[in-house]
Formats: sequence, structure tokens, C-alpha cells
Amino acid sequence: MVVIFYFITTAMKFVGSTFLLVCVGLFLLASRSEGGCVDSGLCCAGRDHTCVSEGWRPDRSHGSCYCDQACAATLDCCHDYRQFCPAVSCEVSEWSAWSGCAEPCKATFRVRRRQVVREPQNGGAPCPHVQEYAGCAEYWSRRREECRQSFVPALITTGGYGNARRKRDVSTEQELSGYCVEFQLMFLTPGCLHTSGSHTRWMQYLREGHTVCVECQPPALGSGHQQCYGDGQDAKKNQFLQWQAVGAPRCRGTWKRIRRLASCTCPTVHSFLFI
Repeated sequence: MVVIFYFITTAMKFVGSTFLLVCVGLFLLASRSEGGCVDSGLCCAGRDHTCVSEGWRPDRSHGSCYCDQACAATLDCCHDYRQFCPAVSCEVSEWSAWSGCAEPCKATFRVRRRQVVREPQNGGAPCPHVQEYAGCAEYWSRRREECRQSFVPALITTGGYGNARRKRDVSTEQELSGYCVEFQLMFLTPGCLHTSGSHTRWMQYLREGHTVCVECQPPALGSGHQQCYGDGQDAKKNQFLQWQAVGAPRCRGTWKRIRRLASCTCPTVHSFLFI
């Protein structure tokens, strides 16, 4: 009987000790689960060694953890970093209209811009470029005098520029219909294939041996003129003529004139415009 009582007493002590240990463990576990970015109120940009808290990390270890933007790369963020500091990507406005040419009477550039509406935060996508350049040419000086010099070699740009080109300088007294010239590309520099920016992407479709169409339209076809500069009308048969892409001086080459047409019939990627 005494033995049974001793056994029961020992068992109760053991159960009580185990229960006490479990309670202590749960308490410590609960206390360790606190901390993190929410409890510390931290959310820092860039790399900030002072932006530190105590809590669980994504690798399920417990200790010092960070609430700065760099923690995503160093893998030491607090467990609640992404909830408390969500990534916010950069936001930009729509493009402005293209500006006029930087200088008249010469091949130069035009520009358009957009504004940063919201800066990126907490590892969000960075801002894209906010300024773009494209080639252009003006045919009237700032004194409203017509430019007289020729553009040699022939200057070309994407056919889409014709939709945005200013037409206010075209004479309304005499309607100029324009025309198209077909050329065979004989040579082009490597600079045509290694371009960046949406305004130069059209150059990547240029290939030696391809037939391209180049449209001559006002104001490149000015009042009193019968042809665009560089169209090769006075060239000898099979003569190599020079051309250059406006806005990309490293993209240039030679071509041979095939024929003149009333309108262009080439695919869009092979349709260009005399400047």
C-alpha cells in the first residue's frame, strides 16, 4: 500500500513538472513571437543598420531581423516585413507631346518627357527613363525664312514620323501630293542593329539586300521643289548613294535607287520618310 502511494505521488510530481515546463515553453515561445516590423514600427528605405528589430526571420530562426529595403537581398527580413512594408513600384505620367526641333535648318533632335508621379519604395520596380530623343529637321529658320541648304546624304526616319510632323509650313496655295522612291540597301553600319530606345527601334529591321520605300512628302517636299533632297533622281544607274538615319549618327549606309512610285507599297517596317 505504501509502495502504491509513493508511486502515485511520484507520478503526480512528474506530471506537474512536465506541465510546468510546457507552460514555461509556451510562454517563452509566445514572448519570442513578438517583435518584427509591426511591433517596432519600422519600415526604412535603402540599407539601414539601425532599422533592426527582434523576431522571427523567413528561415525560421529567431533573433535580430531587419525592416529595411536591403533585407530582401540579404535574407534577414523580419517575418512581417512584406506585410508591413509592401513593395510600391515607381509610377510615371503619360508622355508629353514631342517638342519642336532643337535647331532649324539642320538635322537635329526633338524631345518628349514624362514626370515621376510616385517614387519606388521597399524594393518596388524602379522608374523607367523619363526623357526620349528622336531625330527631326526644320525647313524654316526662326526668322520664318526657308532653309536653303541641301541635306546630304539623304536623311531618313521611320514612316510614323509623318503623322506627327508639323504641317503648318506647307503652302495651302498649291497642294503637294508627294511620291515614293524604292531603294535596295547595299550596306549599313553595325550601329543600326545596336540601338536602344523606342524611337530607334525601327533601325533594327534594316538588312542589306532588302528593298525599302522612302516617302517624299511636305514639308521635305517644299513649295517650288520637285523632289526631296537625296532621292537619287539625278544619279546614274546602279550608282551607290549615301543615307543616314536621323537621330542615330552611327546608323548609315549606301543604297541603289530602283524606281519612283506614286505611293509606297513596302511593309511598315521597311517604309521610311525623307527628312
